[in-house]
Amino acid sequence: MTAAASSRRALFLDRDGTLMVDTGYVRDPADVVLLPGVARGLVDARELGFDIIVVSNQSGVARGIISTAQLEAVQARFEALLEAEGACIDMVRFCLHGPDDGCLCRKPAPGMLHDAASARGIDLRRSVMVGDRDSDMVAGRSAGCTTIILGGTSMNADYAVESFEGVLPILRGLTG
Repeated sequence: MTAAASSRRALFLDRDGTLMVDTGYVRDPADVVLLPGVARGLVDARELGFDIIVVSNQSGVARGIISTAQLEAVQARFEALLEAEGACIDMVRFCLHGPDDGCLCRKPAPGMLHDAASARGIDLRRSVMVGDRDSDMVAGRSAGCTTIILGGTSMNADYAVESFEGVLPILRGLTG
């Protein structure tokens, strides 16, 4: 089944600055702190029928700032904190390339969203991208998703909210 023929929808989410505090190239799992309302919001989004998919640029690996082992440890801690509150992630896609590598996966390119949609049979037109940067909004819009910027503004965002708690009313409106 092609992604276009699917009725599945996804909530695509940037990680750092959207779901957890962005301290800049998080290397230590002890530094992982969930943002307010994230775990409950992911549980509610799943109840609305959304797959939960994280799509995150992690150029610190290409830059030699963070190792893949550190990235994996941080991600494991992030997921453990979510699970402790009853939330879970269906899929994670990282772009480990640097900004000048010319890859198709690094946001603002939509490659991670297309890859995840293909792997899970997701209809991108029924899906939503949430992030805290314009590059997240460009990736989501390029993939055909509804876009929500968290804590900022973007010409490429369909909606702007101050905190993660503002995402759920929009999702409810899109599914109602």
